[in-house]
Amino acid sequence: MTTDRPAALASALPAPRGAPVEAPAAGPAPAPRGGFLVKAFGITAVLSAAGSGLGLLRDLLLARYFGASQGTDAFLVAWTVPETAAPLLIEDAMSFLMVPAFALALVLREEDPDAPDPVRHLVRATLPWLLLALSGLALAVAVGAPQLVELLAPGLPDPGLAVVCTRITAVTVLPFGVAGYLAAALRAHHGFTAPAGIYVAYNLGILVLLFAFHGLLGVRSAALGVALGSLLMAGLLVGPFLRRLWAGHAGTGRSGRGRNTLVLMPLALLPVAAFTLTRQSQVFVERYLGSVLPPGTISHLNYAAKVSQLAMTAGILICTVTFPLVARALAAGDLTAARDRVEKDLGQAAAVVLLGTAFLMACAPSVVSMLFQRGAFGPHDTAATAAVIRVYSFGLPAQALTGVMIRPYFSLCPVVRRAGDPRAEDGGRRLLDWYPLAAMLLGLGVTVTVGLLATPRFGALGLAAGNAAGITTTAALLLRGLVLRGIPLRLRRVLGGHARLVVTAAGATALGAAVAGLAADPLFSTLAGGLAVALGFAALGTGIGAREVRGPVLAAARAMGRGPLGRIPSDPRRPSVQPAASSAADPTRSAGEAPNPPTVADEGKLPHGQ
Repeated sequence: MTTDRPAALASALPAPRGAPVEAPAAGPAPAPRGGFLVKAFGITAVLSAAGSGLGLLRDLLLARYFGASQGTDAFLVAWTVPETAAPLLIEDAMSFLMVPAFALALVLREEDPDAPDPVRHLVRATLPWLLLALSGLALAVAVGAPQLVELLAPGLPDPGLAVVCTRITAVTVLPFGVAGYLAAALRAHHGFTAPAGIYVAYNLGILVLLFAFHGLLGVRSAALGVALGSLLMAGLLVGPFLRRLWAGHAGTGRSGRGRNTLVLMPLALLPVAAFTLTRQSQVFVERYLGSVLPPGTISHLNYAAKVSQLAMTAGILICTVTFPLVARALAAGDLTAARDRVEKDLGQAAAVVLLGTAFLMACAPSVVSMLFQRGAFGPHDTAATAAVIRVYSFGLPAQALTGVMIRPYFSLCPVVRRAGDPRAEDGGRRLLDWYPLAAMLLGLGVTVTVGLLATPRFGALGLAAGNAAGITTTAALLLRGLVLRGIPLRLRRVLGGHARLVVTAAGATALGAAVAGLAADPLFSTLAGGLAVALGFAALGTGIGAREVRGPVLAAARAMGRGPLGRIPSDPRRPSVQPAASSAADPTRSAGEAPNPPTVADEGKLPHGQ
């Protein structure tokens, strides 16, 4: 492993493959497992849903114990620290950088198994510097807490509580970064169970301290819980990471500056970090403008955002599972296979998120009443939060699509490259590294403009409208950016499919709202409205030919027609898939990890690939 600062920051990929590539000399490629993506997504979805459920319980307890008050506003200002650190250090920036880096290291390990292990070299070259940088950043946040609170929310009546909570939550910076690094390494190895469970551990830590000490410490108990939860999430990943790291073949060859040597690209960090921080700045805008509105406004925005994001979580899970496959394809130069997978992810994520959006728009008042209206959270808070949810929902599809598109985009600007790859001077390609930041800045400008114009008249609804308008602008620009970057998306096909899904969601929303309005009880209204939305979405999507809806609906209908004892007829065109090896063959593998996971190209040929 060497460190280099090349003059050109061109893509680290070889030219796209025009013909099949021969298997490496080390041996034939392992047979793919047909059910890998389904199993990995299922485990990730279950654990992520558990984490989201505990997060919702956390918000319910905050609402019950403290309502929407100056205290919760102060805590939520301090919450900005972990709220910013989480996307930067766990899911977004760290994942964008390190999943492709570990994917390339694994490709090099497979190409030359007798050479020194590039995975261990990558860890030795990056992890110590990461720990040092994170420790300094955490200390800086704690020391500068008063200035940070003044910058984020200058209108707070009592900033002292926010400063205390901010200093407590500053602890999260180090364990969040460690968790993000270890999770990226495990996902690149196709290990999804432990990374999917980190938010379960995180929210359990918050809930324990919040439940035990809310009466004694007030909202400080929630801040202490955040710090404890961050330590638990990092600790959960250490064991699986070490088992994976030391299970790799160390190799016997001499290290050197050959083609299979990894070269660090430090400047690749800058556009990724800048994009993530700018994306998170939407929250800063809300907190800043909301601090001068009536007390409780920031809390209403927070509760609405947490409920709204539940609809987006499942869509993001799709690309979380498939991202390592896309990164492997890009590391091998197979842009066509990567394009096919990204197009599928865009359609599937849009379908899932639009279904959730239709439900929230139709049933927001009953959902908020059922979840939050108790204790210090009254009917006025319910009405205000439900109204914000409905406005937020207009931006949810764009939020999900941005998450899908940015992963393959930054995979083409990796933090490591092969030492033997040519590095031609290409100023235009270097400028494209910064395209997502430019798109996000334009979107942020829309957010600020709409917020400033609409907030004086509409209050929190104006802030939510600015958020939705800004992220939609960014998503549209990123869709074009993927094509400019070299991933040949078929835009007509993608946009046509999304238009059908939007029409489907609009019809399902109207049907669900009509049914939900027939019942006064929040629980019954939510259940009836949700069922109407689901059935309407399935029927309309099938009727107008939305692939992401029609396929699952017809598959479910065929399964119901066969019955529980029905047999699936054999299909001579279906490629044979070798059975999975026993987990006992690899003691380092846990549930959700495949010994022979499919490549992107293989996945597209299997029966479960859409």
